[in-house]
Amino acid sequence: MSLSERQKMAAGEWYCCFDPELDALRWQAREAVHEHNTMPPSQRGHFAAALSALFADAGEGTFIEAPFHCSYGINISLGRRVYMNAGCTVLDSGRVRIGEGSMLGPGVHIYCAEHHKDAELRAAGMEIARPVTIGKSVWIGGGAILVGGVTVGDGAIIGAGSVVTRDVPAGATVAGNPARPLGVR
Repeated sequence: MSLSERQKMAAGEWYCCFDPELDALRWQAREAVHEHNTMPPSQRGHFAAALSALFADAGEGTFIEAPFHCSYGINISLGRRVYMNAGCTVLDSGRVRIGEGSMLGPGVHIYCAEHHKDAELRAAGMEIARPVTIGKSVWIGGGAILVGGVTVGDGAIIGAGSVVTRDVPAGATVAGNPARPLGVR
C-alpha cells in the first residue's frame, strides 16, 4: 500500500509538499492564524480558540502574541504556560513540542522542513520533515532560529539572534551563528 504525502511527512520520509491534502491543511492553518492575528486583544484570552482547535495540544495558560504564523498547526504541542512573543513562526511539517514554562522571544522561528539538495527534486517540492523538541523552562531570545532535528534540553537558554543547528543540552546557554555553548549554569 502506498503512503499519502501527509503520511510520508508524518513518518519523516521524503514527500512532495505540492499535494492537495497538504494544501488543504495549510489553508486551514492560514484561516486559524488569520483569526488569531486579527482578534481584538480583549477577546483573545490566553489562547485563541482557532489555534487551540488547530494544534495537536496546548496546555493551560499558554499565550501566543499576535502576529503568529504556522504551516499546519496540527504538529504543534505546547505544554502549560508556554509563552510565544509577537512575530513567532513555526513551520511545523515535523512535530514541534515545546515544554511547560518555556518562553520564546519576539520573532523566534522554528523550521522543520528540509528541502532536497538536488535542484530538480527541490523544484518538484521534495522535502523531509525533521522534528524540533524544546524542553521545560527554556528561554529562547528574540530572533533565534531553530532548524529541524534539534532538541533543546530543559532549562537551556538560547541567545537572541542565534541559529540553533545542533542539540542544546539541559541547562546550557548557547549563542551565535551557529549557536555555541557559552557555559553551563
